Amino acid sequence: MATADRTRSFMKDVKRVIIKVGTAVVTRHDGRLALGRLGALCEQVKELNTLGYEVIMVTSGAVGVGRQRLKYRKLVNSSFADLQKPQMELDGKACAAVGQSGLMALYDMLFTQLDVSSSQLLVTDSDFENPNFRERLCETVESLLDLKVVPLFNENDAISTRKAPYEDSSGIFWDNDSLAGLLAIELKADLLVLLSDVDGLYSGPPSEPQSKLIHTYIKEKHHNEITFGDKSRVGRGGMTAKVKAAFVASNSGTPVVITSGFASQSILRVLQGEKIGTLFHKDANLWEPSKDVSAREMAVAARECSRRLQNLSSDERKKILLDVADALEAKEDLIRAENEADVIAAQYAGYEKSLVARLTLKPGKIASLAKSIRTLANMEDPINQILKRTEVAEDLVLEKTSCPLGVLLIGFESRPDALVQIASLAIRSGNGLLLKGGKEAMRSNTILHKVITDVLPDTVGKRLIGLVTSRDEIADLLKLDDVIDLVIPRGSNQLVSQIKASTKIPVLGHADGVCHVYIDKSANMDIAKRIVIDAKIDYPAACNAMETLLVHKDSKLSPGLDDILLSLKTEGVAIYGGPVAHELLSIPKADSFHHEYSSMACTIEFVDDVQSAIDHIHRYGSAHTDCIVTTDSKVAETFLRQVDSAAVFHNASTRFSDGARFGLGAEVGISTGRIHARGPVGVEGLLTTRWIMRGSGQVVNGDKDVTYTHKNLPLQ
Repeated sequence: MATADRTRSFMKDVKRVIIKVGTAVVTRHDGRLALGRLGALCEQVKELNTLGYEVIMVTSGAVGVGRQRLKYRKLVNSSFADLQKPQMELDGKACAAVGQSGLMALYDMLFTQLDVSSSQLLVTDSDFENPNFRERLCETVESLLDLKVVPLFNENDAISTRKAPYEDSSGIFWDNDSLAGLLAIELKADLLVLLSDVDGLYSGPPSEPQSKLIHTYIKEKHHNEITFGDKSRVGRGGMTAKVKAAFVASNSGTPVVITSGFASQSILRVLQGEKIGTLFHKDANLWEPSKDVSAREMAVAARECSRRLQNLSSDERKKILLDVADALEAKEDLIRAENEADVIAAQYAGYEKSLVARLTLKPGKIASLAKSIRTLANMEDPINQILKRTEVAEDLVLEKTSCPLGVLLIGFESRPDALVQIASLAIRSGNGLLLKGGKEAMRSNTILHKVITDVLPDTVGKRLIGLVTSRDEIADLLKLDDVIDLVIPRGSNQLVSQIKASTKIPVLGHADGVCHVYIDKSANMDIAKRIVIDAKIDYPAACNAMETLLVHKDSKLSPGLDDILLSLKTEGVAIYGGPVAHELLSIPKADSFHHEYSSMACTIEFVDDVQSAIDHIHRYGSAHTDCIVTTDSKVAETFLRQVDSAAVFHNASTRFSDGARFGLGAEVGISTGRIHARGPVGVEGLLTTRWIMRGSGQVVNGDKDVTYTHKNLPLQ
């Protein structure tokens, strides 16, 4: 399913499908049966049957077939004089009575050739008024499906109580489109496919060049934009009837796709998740991006909202965060459902296991995120803090205060939980925010963004946090150095390098996470084992997971090291060796020391001493997080002082390198640069300073009348 569209990922779970075949699909323009199309349709049903799908059909066409036959019969039996008289319209019920047997005979013949059994079920609107009928109907259909028989439904127009079948739209259903929608609900179908003579629902009549195909129907967006053309040339429904039926069925929980019955393999392509036709789904409004705005409009709106956010009191900003935490917990089921759809789509698309692991919101993750947001909310307000007070001259006081950076543009890959952390930090620090997540997390990011922005008060505005949905928008945003103040790309070195080369905006780069654990010769091997196992397997896809294990050469034959390696292998970790370890331990050779596995794999190498370990880290590491395990305090101090990484640990797992674990509440990422912020970047990393001076009419005037005191004052 490599071509599957992300909004159609639910197709993977479809088992019971109802296919409605319109009269325009069944017949040709001259009114005769379209035998080629019917044969191709039956072949698709045969394949679905073989694949284990439960297929139910609702077919129109009986009236059209009957009319064609009766016209011919009337012509044969008419005299020349009769033909000179005005011709009366044939009775629709008579047409239905004649056409039903012929249509079903044709289906039976085609399916028999394909070794498929079919059955006919004729129903009327009044039948469904009887609860017992509904119950028996469901039982009959279940029995037929268990026997791999394809039920063929049709409205029994021949005995319908409807006075004018083509005009009367009253009752429980009024045509085969509404019948199909009703059956989808009654029979608990997983999908309803409405076949038409066009590719799907268009914004206007399909014949008009300006009309566009709507891939996903959203009532709020499309209801007033669509102009319907003429109804079906032969049937009674047309596109208006299909949209009504699709809307009713989808709102009741059965997704619906309107697509062409003329296109090759259209039903199979729908079930393979291809983006064809028009999808109706009760959650479709969560998938569509909000109304398009320009990149500049988005950035300017975020700045304006951030200024309003800064004007709130500390308690008001705190309440917003607490509301976000509550909303996440309240919407957990919906969030997890959308995330599950992303995960399934990523698996079907063949993404690496490490990416799928980062994409997955594991049980307890929402609760953990809500807890960290509440911790952040209860921290001291970081905005407008006086950092330094200086008396410049008499009655002239200068204050250095903390303030937000302004507008942040943050790109992140795979991890939807990052969106929550980043958004909460932006709110706490008073910054406007533009977010661009990976396409693989589209549904997760969309629902999380909606949950968070829904609780933002009108006094701030929902555009405080914008969700960027396309790469084109990113390119435009990177040009806005007059509006956006900082870019934080969370991803590979390649991504960081590309962004730095594409913008004048300052970039806070988060590089690879090639983290090391060095086991010194004096290490307690029990402690070393605990640290190594945790650093590697606690969360292998994290950027702070151990990727390289360095071991002092004197420990290369120790039982303690053997125990560590055995434990890693037992946990499923693939171990690769540097030149020395490869020969000594007879393990596969590592392709490179500078490699972030982000999975259950690591590299091991032996070094001469602590200085060799430091040199190795400086040469091959990413300046992220590195650890030494030793009982020698002097060796530990040498390592801690000389390793030039953002975080350096002694006898502690690299997995502690995290904003929440550092007590920062959350983090926007880990910076391996040296300017502005380094290591896990929390609230403080999203702040800058400004100077506030309070005077009483002082002027410079060449410094003639000013006596500078430059006295430090206590903070107030």
